[in-house]
Amino acid sequence: MKKSVFAMLLFATSLCLASGPARRNDAGDIAAIKKIGRDMGDAMVAGDIEKLNQIYADDWAVVGSSGKVVTKENILNDHKLVSYELGPIDVQVLGDIAVAHGTVKETRVQNGNVVSGEGVYMDYLEKRAGKWVVVRSGGKIVPSEPRSR
Repeated sequence: MKKSVFAMLLFATSLCLASGPARRNDAGDIAAIKKIGRDMGDAMVAGDIEKLNQIYADDWAVVGSSGKVVTKENILNDHKLVSYELGPIDVQVLGDIAVAHGTVKETRVQNGNVVSGEGVYMDYLEKRAGKWVVVRSGGKIVPSEPRSR
């Protein structure tokens, strides 16, 4: 079911990209959005709430793997990102809206267990007041075997 939901998300995004406004893949916007991806990971590892407040829009939300909605206010409560390694990031800019997707290897502490895995993610960004912010996210990590901490 999760695979089919994510596949539908990717399909819907590709339709929007194909039929939406002309792409405006400005090199400066693409570089800024890729930097946001790295800054987000660094801030999550450091527990830097101030930086995450700048990256995530106030109305950011995601449906987590548990089916619960995770908001900006509770993003760090359930999981602690220990380390991450981003793969290539593909960015498509459509005016003041952008989609960034790529792969990630990460290690988290989740429910007292260290969980490592590889996965894919997609962030939807909007340029608000001249600054890119993440407004929605989605993804799936395929965990390796959890280890007790």
